[in-house]
Amino acid sequence: MGMFIDAVLAFPTVLFTFAVVVVIGFWLLTAFGAIGADGDIQGDGGETGVTGGLAGLVRGLGLGGVPVSVVVSLLVIIAWFASLVGGVLLAGTPALAAVPFGAVACAWVCTRLIVLPLRRAVPKERVPSRNDFVGRTCVIRTGRVSGEFGQAEVTAADGSSALVQVRQTGDDVFGAGSTALIFAYDAAGEFFWVMPYAAELDPDRPI
Repeated sequence: MGMFIDAVLAFPTVLFTFAVVVVIGFWLLTAFGAIGADGDIQGDGGETGVTGGLAGLVRGLGLGGVPVSVVVSLLVIIAWFASLVGGVLLAGTPALAAVPFGAVACAWVCTRLIVLPLRRAVPKERVPSRNDFVGRTCVIRTGRVSGEFGQAEVTAADGSSALVQVRQTGDDVFGAGSTALIFAYDAAGEFFWVMPYAAELDPDRPI
């Protein structure tokens, strides 16, 4: 054990030892719920400057697509282990000075090889689209809806609401406050097509 500690605290491993301690501390705090896995303090809710900077660096290294905390942890652990092995094998030789650089390069290569399959396993974040409103009901906010005019308020799945342009193809009467069903989106005109909403046909209506 004494030899191991000496190797850990000797050059070049000592250059990465502090980073390993930080990584271990980070994951311990995450396990106890003190911080999130993305590095944010629980209850803060915003991305810190450090987290954002690391995310940019990770993407610049071609290691994006998985949580930044995972990538940084892999880089640190692999670099530390590579420097430990290199320090032991090349102790007392001139090549020892090059071990930190080799450890960093080894960490990048190994992390990239690990990240590639992980990137496929991590669910892609879905980008919200106006098409998400299709199939949802809306509340008419104008006195009428025609083929050229109309506005309605629609509520998204996350609870947020938006005021959107709506149109109809027939002569149905829509008064302010009435409910309509969005059945299509016109991307060119940036409006939604609506039709009368029959509550008794709604499969999600309360029984």
